[in-house]
Amino acid sequence: MKTNIIRLQTVDSTNRYLHDCPPVGEEEMTVAVADYQTAGRGQGTNTWESEAGANLLFSLMVHPCWMPVGRQFLLSMAGALALKETLDAYIDFVTLKWPNDVYWRDSKLSGTLIETTVNSRGIGRCIFGIGLNVNQREFRSDTPNPVSLYQLLGREIDREHLLHEILHAFEHYYELLRQGCYGEVSQRYHEALYRRSGFYRYRDKDGEFEGTIVEVEDDGHLILRDREGSIRSYAFKEVEFVRS
Repeated sequence: MKTNIIRLQTVDSTNRYLHDCPPVGEEEMTVAVADYQTAGRGQGTNTWESEAGANLLFSLMVHPCWMPVGRQFLLSMAGALALKETLDAYIDFVTLKWPNDVYWRDSKLSGTLIETTVNSRGIGRCIFGIGLNVNQREFRSDTPNPVSLYQLLGREIDREHLLHEILHAFEHYYELLRQGCYGEVSQRYHEALYRRSGFYRYRDKDGEFEGTIVEVEDDGHLILRDREGSIRSYAFKEVEFVRS
């Protein structure tokens, strides 16, 4: 896959930047990398704290027109697995918190905002906006549980090398999906899930309950089983993990 990398010093949002870029071929991936984002975003109304020049802030855009719309969450799985596989070479205890956060134990290393457009042919384009805490030494916002590779390893990491490792891993999982290996990608994602076994506390619109993960469907719904044996299905933002 041909990869075009655009380097930016400061931008409001790398996702927004790629939204304004002209479309490219289906065999190409466009990547926008910034030293600093003035309006970095997470899922919904969440924001992302990042010290200028310390972390990896980038978005990548692909055009997976071959992916069935009803299974588009597999693209999110592929992006999350690329991050985990790369980080596994640096640290242990990396997991994927549904839908697409990367955790070290109970702390957040990375978050991803995925924006997909659909047209008459299927999926038009998919933009992954990724913020990965790399060399930040201190977090000053009220974000509850951030952690960086520097805090875990006690040394700085070459951000450019790390970026290329992530992109290489993403190409691998993206190609698996292109080949129709949906089950393999889904299985690896499920094996990597945060709190994948056992009962934990969750909160939905009706209050807190204890549940265990049954699966994550290809459309992104999280399926839980509560203590009474009832099956509960949730879309993004309909349920949250309760910290221990």
